[in-house]
Amino acid sequence: MKPITQHIKQIFPLITDLGNYSKDKFRGDLNTGLTVGIMLIPQGMAYALIAGLPPQYGLYASVVPLIIYAFLGTSRHMGVGPVALIALLIASAVAPVSSSPDEYITLSILLALMVGTMQLIFGLLRMGFLVNLLSHPVLSGFVSAAAIIIGLSQLHHLLGVDSVTGGLHEIVYGIATQAGNIQLYSAAIGAVAIGLIVIAKKKIPGVPGAVLAVAAGIVFIFVTNLHEAGVVVVGEISKGLPALSVPVIEWQTMVQLMPMALAISLVAFMEAIAVAKAVQQKSKEYKIDANKELVALGSANIGGAFFQSFPVTGSFSRTAINYETGAKTGLAGIISAAVVALTLVFLTPLFYYLPNAVLGAIIIVAVFGLIDYAEIKRLWKIGHYDRYMLLATFAGTLFIGIKEGILLGVSLSVIMLLYRSARPNHVVIGRIPGTSIYRNVHRYKTEDEPDVLVFRFDSPLHFANAEYFRAKVNELIDEKPETTCMVLDLNGVNEIDSTGLDELFETIKDLNEKKISVKLAEVKSPVRDLIKSGSSADENWTFYMRIEDAVLAFSDHEENGSKTEYTIHLDTK
Repeated sequence: MKPITQHIKQIFPLITDLGNYSKDKFRGDLNTGLTVGIMLIPQGMAYALIAGLPPQYGLYASVVPLIIYAFLGTSRHMGVGPVALIALLIASAVAPVSSSPDEYITLSILLALMVGTMQLIFGLLRMGFLVNLLSHPVLSGFVSAAAIIIGLSQLHHLLGVDSVTGGLHEIVYGIATQAGNIQLYSAAIGAVAIGLIVIAKKKIPGVPGAVLAVAAGIVFIFVTNLHEAGVVVVGEISKGLPALSVPVIEWQTMVQLMPMALAISLVAFMEAIAVAKAVQQKSKEYKIDANKELVALGSANIGGAFFQSFPVTGSFSRTAINYETGAKTGLAGIISAAVVALTLVFLTPLFYYLPNAVLGAIIIVAVFGLIDYAEIKRLWKIGHYDRYMLLATFAGTLFIGIKEGILLGVSLSVIMLLYRSARPNHVVIGRIPGTSIYRNVHRYKTEDEPDVLVFRFDSPLHFANAEYFRAKVNELIDEKPETTCMVLDLNGVNEIDSTGLDELFETIKDLNEKKISVKLAEVKSPVRDLIKSGSSADENWTFYMRIEDAVLAFSDHEENGSKTEYTIHLDTK
């Protein structure tokens, strides 16, 4: 048995990392922790606004979850906390269910508990593969559309008009009808903030542009008192750390939130694992364990729910900064959490004069990079049907709704998976002249063997495609009635179920009745075992290692005067 200390280190990777800690590593963690912590303050408040929550809840979500993930996560660079996409999903999940501002906050915290519990269970059951329900084209279409919705949803902060929700057309129409109420001061502040963030990113990348925009906005409003002229500011922020409280659990509400909680748990994990793996490939100093990441994210969300946090995940921008500024361990995340905690305790009065237009500008700049132009261009160039899945998800999210868009994307992914499984690739192959290599007769110049037909099926043979397999074999025989031998290349059949086995036997029986010899070539060991165990006791099988061996075996029979084989009763080899 492993000693208890080894088990503890497996559960808490940070303990292992701190075992060989040094001053150089601490300097890297300290520099990164302070940088990301300062950046997280305006981002957290901005993403809380997307979620429909008061700004301080973005700070609450940036304390306890970061500390828990730092101990449990396998990534040394993951920047956990509030992110724009998940904040938008929170708003989509909670808004239709809540009836008051207080209930909205309560349900957002309950959602964190539900998301965390799902992620924890998935991780403990080693179900990280569930994230594959969202294919890359579907996720790309969803994220790109969500980024546009997020950006447009913040325009009311920049323009000083009433908030408008819904699809793209609804937001554009709602803002257009308020054109006469645009607050020019807010619009100017937002435009300047966007410019400042963009310029800072290009000219002084080491300094967070969002922090500069926040500082400039606060000073400007404090000096000019434009909040008295209609510029909306953050105002009073509750001072102090989030209090320990048990989330309010109601079964009926949980049932209503369940579909979106599942969607958020999967999307949050995919976003986190994607950025974690991308950075890990650059670092190559550690390995990412997807199931442990689920446990870490789930625990972070569960722990956060008891300290008034909404659902969180890994951030692309903050993870990149963690890597670029030299983070060495999860201690950097703990330092970032400490910066936010100190802000909550001592510095919240400073944000009273922060214009909402600046927070809106921070969001708009952040989500602009989420629109995946490159993936859309790449899929269009490839010409694969994945591009239509991307467009369908993109349009559904953009014009129908966030929840509907992601459900459409998951449904399309599953439907296409089932379709490809039920209608897999299959091809007639022939010998390339002068070789023993067999390839697609429609793609290569092959020798014409009038009596022999070689058929390859590139999929496991199961209940969803077994009848299709049999039908295609019969179609080929009808098209080439002079065939006296069919070689079934089963190299692509990695497994076979009982239905597939029955259809294979019936196919062979059909061919034998037509006086066509059947040879099985390149059959995988598990499939060979099932074929033999599914046969009657008096049947023996020959499995040829190569297609050429099967063809030569038929030729030998022909030369010896046996024109056809009615059944396959041969010695196993």
